[in-house]
Amino acid sequence: MPSTRCSESEMTTKLDLEDIQYLALARAPAITGRYEFMSFQNAASGRAWLSALIDKVQSVADAKQSQETDQRWVSIAFTWNGLRALGLSDAALATYPEEFRAGMVARAEVLGDIGAHAPSNWNDGTAEDRLHAIIILFARTESEHARCVAEHARLVADCPGVEVVSSIDLLATPPFEYAHDHFGYRDRMSQPFVEGTNLDPTPGSGAAIKAGEFILGYPDEFGVTTSLPEPSPLTKNGTYMAYRRLEEHVGQFRDFLREHGKTSDEQELIAAKLMGRWRSGAPLVLAPDKDDPELGGDLMRNNDFNYAKQDPHGYAVPLGSHIRRMNPRDTGHNMNRRRMIRRGGTYGPALPEGAPDDGVERGVAAFVICGSLVRQFEFAQNVWVNDRNFHELENERDPICGNQDGTLEYKIPKRPIRRKITGLPSFTTLRGGAYFFMPGLAGLRYLASQD
Repeated sequence: MPSTRCSESEMTTKLDLEDIQYLALARAPAITGRYEFMSFQNAASGRAWLSALIDKVQSVADAKQSQETDQRWVSIAFTWNGLRALGLSDAALATYPEEFRAGMVARAEVLGDIGAHAPSNWNDGTAEDRLHAIIILFARTESEHARCVAEHARLVADCPGVEVVSSIDLLATPPFEYAHDHFGYRDRMSQPFVEGTNLDPTPGSGAAIKAGEFILGYPDEFGVTTSLPEPSPLTKNGTYMAYRRLEEHVGQFRDFLREHGKTSDEQELIAAKLMGRWRSGAPLVLAPDKDDPELGGDLMRNNDFNYAKQDPHGYAVPLGSHIRRMNPRDTGHNMNRRRMIRRGGTYGPALPEGAPDDGVERGVAAFVICGSLVRQFEFAQNVWVNDRNFHELENERDPICGNQDGTLEYKIPKRPIRRKITGLPSFTTLRGGAYFFMPGLAGLRYLASQD
């Protein structure tokens, strides 16, 4: 897509935080949520639905100002088919990037979404062409969650031609002291800081990244502002999102730890070696032999490490571990052009410790937010997650979210002899996914006003 190089003064332009949807650059203090996937039978019904919701969507500025008092947070985004359903012209639709136009289903081979992960196995409707939009709710309490769901159901009933394709409810897993997934790993450990958000990066997070790497209409790390897809009133201050619904096989994960660790301490170490952090969040680079929960919860310390100098050979954090793949830090190239913002939460009931697998689906339903789906998200999936030869490992994929087929291995460097685990099982399975475009508030108003 054509681009322009900006002057130095333009490169330091502040973000329009009053227009950018809050989800892109802020996080809500919520314990519950719901995603509803929407379809429009005609443009008029879709615009009526959107018009009724615009005033409920918060900007970054709104969310920060009222974070202590707000009870719910709402965001809205659209698939390429959804923009077409709302009446965008063919000429305008052709200006969007190829991967967004094609959609996640068509990109399955690139993403490694094959076998058990293939779109043909998804059961939430996200693989269907009739998926047009998503409305994302996060709520502070379960009662507010229920109120919002009922209110939206009434709105849908009042908008003939609008229907809910599917929905998924989110709920934080206990204990609630900090966010974590169903495997027990502390979440939200390493997020990029974006220039213009007025937030200071924590130690180890690196310098703030240019906004154009995430939000359309701003200079990127090369000082270039990529030309906006058309029409620009719709796309300025927007961003792309990759949605992924990952089932976590908790029972299988626990069985694996017991199979390969004789004691509870050994099992915890294996879990840490797969992730690159102890489940408390403490990084193995800084706590290689024993968990340090205090370190894991300290935002000023738990991200302050590198690999090139502190652990070049992976004796602390194995070269193929999840966090080393998803953020190679100082051992990666053009890292500021690869970083992604992650949002989402857990779904399904927690599996009690010691309980056998109950067959209930549980996992993580998350969004990857970026300025370029192909350069950031698709690169990460293709190279970091599923490349067998990442770091010249020869026969490995990401042990947590890679596409495992039972023939791969996982190597844990150790002196004098490394440990190699063969036949690594799949701890996660993709159950749904889609590409969305999330406009700014002005873009939402533009869409709602078109005839």
